[in-house]
Amino acid sequence: MIVESPAKARTISKFLGGGYTIEASIGHIRDLPQGAKELPEEYKKENWAYLGVNVDADFEPVYVVPREKAKQVNKLRQLLKTASELYLATDEDREGEAISWHLCEVLKPKVPVRRLVFHEITKEAIQEALSHPREVDARLVRAQEARRIIDRLYGYEVSPLLWRKVRPRLSAGRVQSVAVRLIADRERQRMAFVSATYWDLLGTFTPQGAGSFQAALVSVGGRRVPTSRDFDSTTGKIKDSSLLLLDQMQVEALSQRLFDQPCSVAKVENKPYVSKPSPPFTTSTLQQEANRKYGFTARRTMQTAQSLYENGHITYMRTDSTTLAQVAVQTARELIRTQYGANYLPAEPRSYRTKVKNAQEAHEAIRPAGARFEKPEELRNNLTADEFKLYNLIWKRTVACQMADARGHRTTIDVALDDARFQVSGKTVEFPGYLRVYVEGSDDPNADLADREAVLPAVETGQSLACASLETKSHATQPPGRYSEASLTRALEEMGIGRPSTYASIIETILAREYVFKKNNALVPTWVAFAVSSLLEDHLPDLVDYQFTAEMEDELDAISRGELEHVEYLRTFYFGNAHPGLKQQLSNKVDEIDARSVSRILIGKPAAGTGDEGEPVYVRVGRYGPFLEQGSRRASLPEKLPPDELSLETALEMLNKSIQDDEPLGICPETGKPIFIKNGRFGPYVQRGTAEDDEKPQNASLLSGMEPENVDVETALKLLSLPRQLGNHVESGEPVVAHNGRFGPYVKCGSETRSLPAGLSPLDVTFEQAVELLSQPKARRGARRKSEPLKVFEVSPVTAQPVQLLEGRYGPYVTDGTTNASLPRTMAVEELTFERALDLLAERAARGPARKTKAPKKKAAAKPAAKKKPAKKKTAKKTAKKPAKKTAGKKS
Repeated sequence: MIVESPAKARTISKFLGGGYTIEASIGHIRDLPQGAKELPEEYKKENWAYLGVNVDADFEPVYVVPREKAKQVNKLRQLLKTASELYLATDEDREGEAISWHLCEVLKPKVPVRRLVFHEITKEAIQEALSHPREVDARLVRAQEARRIIDRLYGYEVSPLLWRKVRPRLSAGRVQSVAVRLIADRERQRMAFVSATYWDLLGTFTPQGAGSFQAALVSVGGRRVPTSRDFDSTTGKIKDSSLLLLDQMQVEALSQRLFDQPCSVAKVENKPYVSKPSPPFTTSTLQQEANRKYGFTARRTMQTAQSLYENGHITYMRTDSTTLAQVAVQTARELIRTQYGANYLPAEPRSYRTKVKNAQEAHEAIRPAGARFEKPEELRNNLTADEFKLYNLIWKRTVACQMADARGHRTTIDVALDDARFQVSGKTVEFPGYLRVYVEGSDDPNADLADREAVLPAVETGQSLACASLETKSHATQPPGRYSEASLTRALEEMGIGRPSTYASIIETILAREYVFKKNNALVPTWVAFAVSSLLEDHLPDLVDYQFTAEMEDELDAISRGELEHVEYLRTFYFGNAHPGLKQQLSNKVDEIDARSVSRILIGKPAAGTGDEGEPVYVRVGRYGPFLEQGSRRASLPEKLPPDELSLETALEMLNKSIQDDEPLGICPETGKPIFIKNGRFGPYVQRGTAEDDEKPQNASLLSGMEPENVDVETALKLLSLPRQLGNHVESGEPVVAHNGRFGPYVKCGSETRSLPAGLSPLDVTFEQAVELLSQPKARRGARRKSEPLKVFEVSPVTAQPVQLLEGRYGPYVTDGTTNASLPRTMAVEELTFERALDLLAERAARGPARKTKAPKKKAAAKPAAKKKPAKKKTAKKTAKKPAKKTAGKKS
């Protein structure tokens, strides 16, 4: 039986006897080539070779087994030799179906092949799947392949245009580029936003014999007082001139006029309300809620959910469906009846309709696995902190979705104070229903229930009130909030763009490519994101059009349902039909697009006569970073400055400061050249000379702790004197030199170097101090005191030694005593579980030992073993059943 991951293999092995060998493919075993090195020699001269897809022959892909997967593929081949049957138990979505198909294509099994599908890893689910195997679904394979080819064509055709016109090493993607545009669009709204200020009153009123309450001013003399939604976000002006806009002086005068006037209850409105539970989790809603409640990134949520699934605790975590299996509904209802009481159980089971047209092939929502729903408390000792949080969330949401509605009353009181009207609303919860178990965004449902209640005193219309106080209140309108990972996920899903299962990798990519960075929990676009979005919107608008991208998703879904032929769809996308295809849209764009204009973002134009030249101010995205430009003036920009914080006034200040930076600190007495202090991309530095000189200007970075405003000519000259020769060593005769290096100040003599201790500057270190330091033993990095493990897990089933998480020279890594595996850059050490550690170790072991650069003798010694390969041909040439599709031209 072949599954994707070692963790999944370990869990399934608990339910099957000794007649099964369960092995992991460790994800996809082959893919399109990642570069020219991976492309088979026979295709390298083809005009489509850079794509890895033969666009001239029905978009036939060239598949290759990556070098790091070769060892695992060979292992699977060896195991298959002694097997009587092959079960393909990869995940039940398109990717899982494609992995199974590729396994058939590469391994070419001579034994019966059966496809197993299950949405939870329990003994009952595995036995049920074994009783009802099926064949690999060709439609799902074609849908996955079409999606993969579309993404390859988009990325490999559009990305080079970005390299030439914006900056090297950028990437474009079918969903990625649209996500960047969404984030950039929101930032543009923030940049265009004009804040408005408005005032009102907050009154405190007391009915006789009851507690006081506060109410806000809503109208005066029949004219409504505006709220934030009544202002135009781009001008700060009020939209409706009939509204009463008050300033501070007017509202203070109003307060004095009203305070002693008679006050009474003008109206009391009491309405019942009903609140229904949310559906059980899909991939998207789980990511959103985990981000809101725990601050988990999409990647962290999916890794944790995958661990829960592979260890048999939850159902499959990549799904768009909100449907629950009948057994799950029955389990939830019985749990509600026994644990919370019959009044919390609705008369009929609840059913939820999936909103997505083609719900991801897993036909059930995310829920606790099995027919018992293990309580979170029962698993606490077996789960990591992240796993417990996520399982607790899933368990509560699943149970709550089958509970009774919450019921209560909403009360609104209108207060009349002379010709002014004040209003307040309150809410009481009469029956908590599902809120007893689960409240969105809350860790403690009971505490949240108390917060939700805003109890108002019982009053009647016409009842007299005492006005205890009138407080003036100032309000300012706020710009639209930036996207967080949760809100971006929700926006993409609502627009029908991409698949929720891919959102984690998309967000990870746009962060890695520096299209966005994080500020607290918000995604902030960089100036590169603005330049790329502008280029695509102006010159390739279809590729980042929201509706067009959503329609592409629908068409790719139609392929999986067999409603659309994938080759014809690919041909239309690439070559076009009634509408120009990708290739035609890109033709001549290299010549048409002006790199200077697409990499220039207008900040504003100073008013004439302001003394700021009157020329427009731009941000230019340069090859080495963004900078300000106004005519011939330039100024550096911090990489992580949020675009909406760069106003015209701020930009002009930076430009004026850059002119001041061009004023020299003084003149070097030896050379007669000017000395400057400048601020560069990597921080402040001093410079001797100018670009107009015959020789290149000499630069020197400021020492750690130095402030530019405290640097004078004398200090600058000392910095420029580095490296500074202190004298010749009495024993070796070699010069002793003080340096300011990339990793801090140090002294050097020959090949010997020693770091300077804190407090000792390379400007002030004496020859004697340097010699003393050089005489001391060097503290080698490798000789550091052995650090304690960050984590110690259970014993490895492979080496029988404890699995440990250690801090290494290049970052954290796990080891089982034999194999070391680095943690992915995106994984925090807190997220690492025992199962994930075993997966990382298995993946590293599957790649084999690192390649040696000089190994001609070893290579020759390996030849005798290679001669044994023809023996494989002795087996019968009976092929396994595979999807009906021509595979000519594909290489494995």
